[in-house]
Amino acid sequence: MLPVAELRGVGPDGLTARILESTQPLILRGLVDRWPLVQAARTSQQAADAYLRRFYQGANVVAMLGRPDIDGRFFYNEDLSGFNFFPANVRLDGVLEELEDHRDDERPPAIYVGSTAIDACLPGFRGENDVDLQGRDALASIWIGNRTRIAAHYDLPDNLACVAAGRRRFTLFPPEQVANLYVGPLDFTPAGQAISLVDFRQPDLARFPRFAEAQEHGQVAELEAGDALFIPSTWWHHVEALDRFNVLVNYWWRQSPGYMDTPTNALMHAIMTVRDLPPAQRDAWRALFDHYVFDQDEQTAAHIPPAARRVLAPLDADATRALRAQLLKRMNR
Repeated sequence: MLPVAELRGVGPDGLTARILESTQPLILRGLVDRWPLVQAARTSQQAADAYLRRFYQGANVVAMLGRPDIDGRFFYNEDLSGFNFFPANVRLDGVLEELEDHRDDERPPAIYVGSTAIDACLPGFRGENDVDLQGRDALASIWIGNRTRIAAHYDLPDNLACVAAGRRRFTLFPPEQVANLYVGPLDFTPAGQAISLVDFRQPDLARFPRFAEAQEHGQVAELEAGDALFIPSTWWHHVEALDRFNVLVNYWWRQSPGYMDTPTNALMHAIMTVRDLPPAQRDAWRALFDHYVFDQDEQTAAHIPPAARRVLAPLDADATRALRAQLLKRMNR
């Protein structure tokens, strides 16, 4: 695997469109070096713990908890009928106490608070620890835990992941490697996104032989506290938290308007309606999708008067809302 490209000397106010709209992953060394949380974490776990508690006002968080024998890997059970961890709705200060209690365990239980909205859980935190995304409407989340492994998955939004405590290793693959990653069920997942079934620590190439091809196209990012990683939309990424105490702050945003639906819904609907058609019919629908979606340009509807193009015209919020209502009515017949 190749190392992810790096950029140095960029601060929280220096992010540009070239960075935030990149189609390749990019390490931003030292991007958040001066965050107070980063400075506290470099002092000690206790200092970082105390800093986070300054902003905590009692809101519950969802923690994922696993036995020591899962070795930090949040995953399915043996037959993929369930998971090897359980979620718990708990107070954040209780999680911080658990992390401290097990800090010196040789094999601690796996403890992971994932994707928690910062403004709701830690109001005021972003007043001291934030980045300027040049007007992008981003969701800011915090992730806290001990040594954990999150299976390779993709996210629809672009993602800026900032390491605030501990160290992280990201292993990334471009979207076209999906066939070589052996993705599990689409509609039954550990945390909402479909994941690769390959154990990256011990890949079973007898069971997953095409993963060797994926590795040739993979990229690796090793991050210290203060570093950040830009992950483009739909890039697969496997995430390892490498220290006894780890905190990540990430920002998600889309380059498309907020009224657009997630393409995942279109994929699931196509599986339901197109995938199992006879081959000739499936080929016909491939031609229709190419014409109206993937190869669409200004000529696609040029023969129709502009006022009569309806869904073939560029969609705005009102047109999208009307189309969604029409689709729901059809599906509920």
